[in-house]
Amino acid sequence: MSQNDRPEAPSPATAANGSAAAKAENPPARALVSSSLRLRLNPNKEHKAEEYEDLQLEYCPAVFTALERYLPPNMLNVRREHKAKFMHDILAKYMPRAEQTRIQKLRAYRLRIIANYRPRFRELYTLNPTAFFVPAFLNAINENTEQSFRRIISEPSPGIFIFQMLQPRICELFLSEIENVEKFVAETKFRIMRPNIMNKYGVVLDDFGFGPMLEKLMEGFIRPLSRVLFPEIGSSLDSHHGFVVEYGKDKAVDMGFHVDDSEVTLNVCLGKEFSGGELYFQGTRCEKHVNTSTYTEVSLSGGCTLFLWSPLFESRSTLTIPINLDELCFIEVAIAVVPKLQHLAIVSTYFCGAEGLFAYRLASMQICSVFREVKRYQTDCSSWCGECSKVKKESQCSRITSTKSALLAKEGESTSK
Repeated sequence: MSQNDRPEAPSPATAANGSAAAKAENPPARALVSSSLRLRLNPNKEHKAEEYEDLQLEYCPAVFTALERYLPPNMLNVRREHKAKFMHDILAKYMPRAEQTRIQKLRAYRLRIIANYRPRFRELYTLNPTAFFVPAFLNAINENTEQSFRRIISEPSPGIFIFQMLQPRICELFLSEIENVEKFVAETKFRIMRPNIMNKYGVVLDDFGFGPMLEKLMEGFIRPLSRVLFPEIGSSLDSHHGFVVEYGKDKAVDMGFHVDDSEVTLNVCLGKEFSGGELYFQGTRCEKHVNTSTYTEVSLSGGCTLFLWSPLFESRSTLTIPINLDELCFIEVAIAVVPKLQHLAIVSTYFCGAEGLFAYRLASMQICSVFREVKRYQTDCSSWCGECSKVKKESQCSRITSTKSALLAKEGESTSK
C-alpha cells in the first residue's frame, strides 16, 4: 500500500458484489455516506480534477476542485455530484454550526432567486473572452508578460495603471441586465439583500447567478494581471464578492469614506449619461489606523477607462484624470491590490447632474486568504501605513532630540567643572 493513501473501508455495495470496478461509476448514495471519510495524505497530481462552478454549492467551487485530488482512489471515478456531496460532508465537519446555518440560508435564498428570475442576456453569465474583452487586452493576457501589459498600459502616477478592457457592447448589455434585475425586484416585491449598509440601491451579482462568470474573470484575467504587475500578492486570489450599486437623483449620490474588505477591488462605472464622478484613494493604513487620514491621496474623475492602483508604490501628490462623460460611459475599472493587512481608504462620489440621469457602479472584490492569515504576524507597518510611518518618524525625532539634549547637558557639566 502506498504511504500516500490511508486505508479505506469498503462500501456496502462493493462488499456485497465483490467488484469495486463494476460499481465505481454510480455507487448508491448509501455507499458514499457510509464510506470512510478519510482523504489521501498527499494529492494525486496525475488526476485531472473536475470543475464545480455550475453546481449550486455551499462552499467555493475552487475548494472542491482542489480537494478532489485528495479523494481516496475509490472516489475518483464516481459521478461528480457524489464527489461533491462526499467533499461537502467532510468540509461540514470543520465548519462552525453558525457558519453552516448562514451558508445554508444563503444557498436557499439564491436558489429561490434563480428559480424566479429570468435573465435577459444569458451570454453575460458565461465568460466568452472574445466577446467580453477588447483585442489588445486579450493579446496582453495571452502573452502574460510585464512587457505585454506595459504596451497597453499608461501610468499617470506610480502604481496607477490605466488601460481599456471591456467591449462597449458588453457594457451596454450589463446596463440592460441590471435594469432588468431592478425591474424584477420592483414588480415582484422580492426582498433582496443589498451589497452593503452604505447603499440601499444595489444587487449582489452572485445572488443572481453571476458567480461562475466572476470566478472565471478572477482566475483567468484578474489574477494573471495582478501576478505580473504585483507579484507579492497577485497569485493568491482565491474568492470574490461581486455587486452593483446605483447612483442617481433621489438615490445614493456617493459612497463616502469607506474601506473595501478585499485584497483586489475591480470597479466598473456604467452609465448612459451623467455628469460628475470622482474616486479618491486616500492611502493605505493598518488595522490600528484604518479610520485615520494619511498624506497620500489619489483622485480620479469620471470614468471610461480601467485603472490599477497598488500600495506597493507611493504617490504623495493628488492625481486627477478628466474623462468625457457626455456620451455612453463604457467602462471604468479600479483594481486596488491591497494585502488584507493593509487597508485602502476610498472616497467615491458619483453625482448626477440632471433629472433622470443615473450611473451604476459594478464591483468585484477579490479576496486572498493567505494575506488574511499573514496579517496576524506583522507588527511593523511603517513601510506602507502612512500614519505608522508618521508616528515612527516622530518617535525617532523625539529620541534624537532627547539624546541631543542629554549630550549638551553632559557637555555643559564637563565645561563647568
